[in-house]
Amino acid sequence: MNLKGQKVLVTGAGGFIGSHLVEALLEVDCWVRAFVHYNSASSWGWLDDFTPELLREIEVIAGDIRDPHGVESAVKDCKVIFHLAALIGIPYSYHSPDSYVDTNVKGALNILQSARKWNVEKTLITSTSEVYGTAVRVPIDEEHPFQAQSPYSATKIAADRLAESFYRSFELPVTIVRPFNTYGPRQSARAVIPTIITQLLSGSEKIHLGNLKATRDFNFVRDTVRGFLEIASSDKTVGQEINIASGVEISIGDLAHRLIAEINPKAQVVFEQERIRPEASEVERLLGCNRKIQALTGWKPEYDLVSGLRETIQWFREPDQLKNYKLGLYHV
Repeated sequence: MNLKGQKVLVTGAGGFIGSHLVEALLEVDCWVRAFVHYNSASSWGWLDDFTPELLREIEVIAGDIRDPHGVESAVKDCKVIFHLAALIGIPYSYHSPDSYVDTNVKGALNILQSARKWNVEKTLITSTSEVYGTAVRVPIDEEHPFQAQSPYSATKIAADRLAESFYRSFELPVTIVRPFNTYGPRQSARAVIPTIITQLLSGSEKIHLGNLKATRDFNFVRDTVRGFLEIASSDKTVGQEINIASGVEISIGDLAHRLIAEINPKAQVVFEQERIRPEASEVERLLGCNRKIQALTGWKPEYDLVSGLRETIQWFREPDQLKNYKLGLYHV
């Protein structure tokens, strides 16, 4: 599929990855409908930071992914759906699992039902590497077993299987896109890289972290977004589950020391028990396999961790960026 000129819907468009995806779709001349979460402040998330010229190129719809009627209206006339709307904070899923079921499972169902009704040509359902749990084998390919090690992970597994069922039962052209840990400008402080960077840039010499031994496969947001576009453009990806992964892992401890060396070499890591997941819930190792996406689309990461982190740090150093972050607070 040639995306140029296509009418596309992005759910979760005001979020971290969603806002970058909207920009990338505009760059390839898509007609973009951006679905953002309705709120009384009329906030569109990171879309509020777009220039007026850029916003004029987008149709913004505020609604709730849990509402089938609003979703159905948003999907109408679109040829491609990028479904990113979700609750993603793992610690908060321990506290409020019901809301994760409502948003992540029912939200995906609403998208699938609407895509079926309006004969959408391609629907991309966003998964997460958390569905794999701690690696049983590495690198983690798409055949790796699923392990629901948090309520968040369980709801994303359920959403993925719903997507599979609509492909098998109704021949809905759907693809499950599974990014590993994405980072970059605009990411919330609930993620580890912004947590470390904002503490360092605030002048703190004590960087509060939890599990330092766990490893993750980090991907710069522009690589992740390009993966979405290439998966959507390929005719070989329908009915598939596809990782977006760098194929490189680093421990949280080593990551922290890299950032400390880059920003403030005097800083030290301080362990904080509050940031530790329940023992059986902690995902100790994530290292993704990207052979499938390379075979189906030719995608390869363009950023290594050094270049991606430097661009991320540079963004956080821009005037007024830190005002969007509640420094010193553990974000769940």
